[in-house]
Amino acid sequence: MSNAFTSIDHVQEVLGTQNYVCGRPLATVVFLATTLGRPIFLEGEAGVGKTEIAKAMAAALGKRLIRLQCYEGLDASSAVYEWNFPAQMVAIRTAEAAGGADRQALQTELFSDEYLIERPLLEAMRPQEGGAPVLLIDEIDRTDEPFEAFLLEALSDYQVTIPELGTVAAAEPPLVVLTSNRTREVHDALKRRCLYHWVDYPEFEREIAILQARAPEAAEALSREVVAFVQRLRTEDLFKKPGVAETIDWAKCLLALDVLELSPEVIADTLGAILKYQDDIQKLEGSAAKQILEEVRAELSPA
Repeated sequence: MSNAFTSIDHVQEVLGTQNYVCGRPLATVVFLATTLGRPIFLEGEAGVGKTEIAKAMAAALGKRLIRLQCYEGLDASSAVYEWNFPAQMVAIRTAEAAGGADRQALQTELFSDEYLIERPLLEAMRPQEGGAPVLLIDEIDRTDEPFEAFLLEALSDYQVTIPELGTVAAAEPPLVVLTSNRTREVHDALKRRCLYHWVDYPEFEREIAILQARAPEAAEALSREVVAFVQRLRTEDLFKKPGVAETIDWAKCLLALDVLELSPEVIADTLGAILKYQDDIQKLEGSAAKQILEEVRAELSPA
């Protein structure tokens, strides 16, 4: 695979132009994947930037992003192709009305590219303007083992088979990014095909940098309070800990409300931006949020 990245530092620099603050370990995986032509397998909690890395890579490399959003019950046909049955039925009725249609010719026409609806995996195998695309297979842990097995075969040779048309092989393999929120374990055979990286919550200074890149209008003092408060929440016993995406959303909500600094009242009014379950919100109502805010401010205050 032709690599537009010349070094690990270059990965960080170029992704930074897309407002993606990339740590060195992840930048190393991206550099090696684009150099060796290997898929990337990213695991981590929801909202830590796994999907965003694929978007940033596509934009930085000037490539098309093709996204396969996984879900329970996803099968090979839905991920690869479908036939346009309504159009095929119209063609059949038109041929019958005209009379004397060549049955073999009609069948050949019906199962041609004209009636083929390409789904993400097939699209990714086709030549694209700007070169091979970035194929994002998002939340692979939502699918089942049969689809994993199919995907393993598809990514081994970068080809898919359409029974009516034959095998479609990628002239240039796509750059594949798989993500998992680890709702279940993905089979080792699939992971072994990939370069693996666990995307963790960022440390304080890097989350500040991410917030400044995504919400640059936020004052530094407010940004530090927001990040420190969210990072403190992640140490609480919550059903769903807030990710970086929630940090950014909360900061933008506070900016929309012209908030200059956090207060217990503002936190209570905007908890829905960072916590998505009522049980978690109830734990932070009342004195709990005030206590955490006081602790955060004490930590942020210069000694």
